[in-house]
Amino acid sequence: MNRKTKVCILETILWLVLIVLDQLTKFQAVNALKGGNSIPLIRGVLEFYYIENRGAAFSMLQDARWFFFIVAACAIAGIAYFLVKMPEGGKYRLLRLLLLLISAGAAGNLIDRILLGYVRDFIYFSLIDFPVFNVADIYVTCSVFVLIFLVLFVYKEEDFAFMNGKKAAAGEEDSRREE
Repeated sequence: MNRKTKVCILETILWLVLIVLDQLTKFQAVNALKGGNSIPLIRGVLEFYYIENRGAAFSMLQDARWFFFIVAACAIAGIAYFLVKMPEGGKYRLLRLLLLLISAGAAGNLIDRILLGYVRDFIYFSLIDFPVFNVADIYVTCSVFVLIFLVLFVYKEEDFAFMNGKKAAAGEEDSRREE
């Protein structure tokens, strides 16, 4: 088995573990919180509070289930394609991890939408009355924030030359040496 295949298998396992973690936390939230119970973690700041969200972030686009299905499926497919094309070593490791987190978050919420018709949210920052969210949302939000920073301040245009089939970027050459 070559290095690229091993990386693909490990990333798939990590992706599945992240999705299972998201689904387990949602399952626990339903069992502990459904019916109006809330559990304060830090009184007046952070609590677990269960809601069923039929919209997107901040409950926008209520009941647009098929729209979210299509967007999530396209995002997951696009990320998978990008990961296949991307070199696995060097400076691409963090980028690969961020993309796995984003796609796992999209998949976790997609599972809810397909099976239930809504997303289970349960983490609430009451101090600032922030919208209720879940673990999949944390994956996506934090990863996108770091990804934007990397694209703006770390990566250069030539680092993405692999998407055009051009000569390997320095990170890919480093990866080949590691094999």
